[in-house]
Amino acid sequence: MPSKDEIRDFSILVEELSTRLRCTRMDAILKHCKDSGLEIEVASTLISSALKSKIRDEAQENNMLKKTSKLPL
Repeated sequence: MPSKDEIRDFSILVEELSTRLRCTRMDAILKHCKDSGLEIEVASTLISSALKSKIRDEAQENNMLKKTSKLPL
């Protein structure tokens, strides 16, 4: 079970990689796993709920997931 620090560090790494490569967060996770040799199953345990939400939003924007209704802000 990963610690809170490991989860936070992984989220920061994914956000930075996504920004630097101008790609989706999911692509950034896959690129990191490929480059570092990290198993995807292990990476899935490091994804925080905030990062999951951002990945879900990106997937809906790219029509990879069915869009869900959101409350207006």
